[in-house]
Amino acid sequence: MPTTSQSARKGAIAEVFIIVALAIVPLFVTFPYRVNIFLSWEGAYRLSSGQVPFRDFGTPLGYGFWMIPALFFKLFGPQMISLVKAQVFINIIAGLSFRSILRSLDVQPAIRLLSVLVFALSYSFFNFWPWYNHTVIVYELVAISFLLKSFFTEKLITRYLYITAAALFVFLSVFTKQDGGGMALMLCLALLVYNSYITGKWWDPVRFCGALLIIGGLFIIPLLPGFAYWFNHGQPPHNSRLALNDFTDEIMGNSNWIKAYVVLAVLCLAAGVKHWGTWMHTRKEVLFALLTFGILGEAAIFQVTSYTPPDNNIFFHSFAFAFIATWLCALLQVPLNTGKSLLFAIALVLFWWSGTWWKYIGRYTDRLFPVKEAYAATDSTHENVVSRRNFMINRDTTDVPVSRWVFSDLPVFRGIYMPQPTVDGIHRVLALPLVHEKKADIKVLNMTELTPLAAAMPFRLETGPDYPLWYHLGVGMFNRQLAAFKVKVQQHHYDLVLFEYAPSLNNFFPFALRDELKLHYQQIDSFLAPRRPANAMIEVYVPKQ
Repeated sequence: MPTTSQSARKGAIAEVFIIVALAIVPLFVTFPYRVNIFLSWEGAYRLSSGQVPFRDFGTPLGYGFWMIPALFFKLFGPQMISLVKAQVFINIIAGLSFRSILRSLDVQPAIRLLSVLVFALSYSFFNFWPWYNHTVIVYELVAISFLLKSFFTEKLITRYLYITAAALFVFLSVFTKQDGGGMALMLCLALLVYNSYITGKWWDPVRFCGALLIIGGLFIIPLLPGFAYWFNHGQPPHNSRLALNDFTDEIMGNSNWIKAYVVLAVLCLAAGVKHWGTWMHTRKEVLFALLTFGILGEAAIFQVTSYTPPDNNIFFHSFAFAFIATWLCALLQVPLNTGKSLLFAIALVLFWWSGTWWKYIGRYTDRLFPVKEAYAATDSTHENVVSRRNFMINRDTTDVPVSRWVFSDLPVFRGIYMPQPTVDGIHRVLALPLVHEKKADIKVLNMTELTPLAAAMPFRLETGPDYPLWYHLGVGMFNRQLAAFKVKVQQHHYDLVLFEYAPSLNNFFPFALRDELKLHYQQIDSFLAPRRPANAMIEVYVPKQ
């Protein structure tokens, strides 16, 4: 019979294996060009090139999000695939942080193993590309893991170091995205206040806030005065994009998973807590409850404040599962520590989250059991068949199915496939005589999703404290920047302009600047943007003679 320490060691190895094994899967596959990934690439490229945020470019976010991708650009070069490698690292850090949180709260090993599996499947496995709405939560998880370690460490110096580390990652969370970072700060403060109330260590919240202020000052003061203009999201000129009914409609009208978890968690507490006054002093159980309800509340708000992509907030599943499973197993006396019951529970979790891994298996089942193609309604010689695969008629003649996307031979796009018209268009741009004549001195305005062209062409990116990192009007740039671009277009400042016209997206690239280009520049080419649905074209302009 294995000893308790041997079982614990095997469980720890299994947990780390799950985290790492599922995180490294992206290293062995290729990828279609990802919608909006242009922003991740350019921010990392600028940072890795030595540019300073809020001096060389402006962004309504802090630069916490781009720090890890920039490091990987330094290590592996500014290829798109370096972003995938950065996300592998981020996913491993996220999983280890979540595991550390559960260990600090003494979640039993079997439930911890299952919860780690839920976390990896529900939140990490399909996140192949770095995105700020994901990174902000990862920094929060790291902060909470350090904070909980500080609660249960008696050595004074070690506790202060953990508190300082927690403050650093809370700041990085805020410095990645204000909404998620702000809620991370409030959740950490709530945990700190409760822990100080129970233990009497009231200097801990003071030290945390002091460390947060010092760290914030060290990051922000060197970035002034440009930081003050760009970062005040929600204040003029960065007007709030939210309304009260956005929250009520989403939370009350949808959010079924979150509400179900809240109900189940409340029922678990109601059934399991006999004396609330006594229970309030069981520190780890109360901290676990505070953390779980805090995460559920954060997820409910985050889905409204950060609404793209629509699955930003699914970090809550693993916390809710860990909490509810802990209480249910105790109340129902489920023997999860036996081998057969644990394997059965693992099978249930894999079945629950089959949507994240079945798409890879589905590629092979589609080949083994091919679907018989239905005949068209105009084919009078055969019976027409209407099924769930063909009941909609796609009349979009510009759409290129991902199955027909191709790879580019440009190093910066290695391992990334795009529509053939996009690849052909890129090659036509690079073959333009003016690109070869002016080489690195060419002045280019690249208002498209193909930001890696800065390295492929190459050309020197514009800089300045008022220059936006991306061009979404009202989000990444504002009327002041639009006016400056209009003047440059009127003065023929650029030798070449690439503009992405996406009529179905609200000023994703400013419509008003396209109108100005039509007056002062000549369009010489256009080709599909690398996105699905195919709702955008990249237009190529040169100055009118």
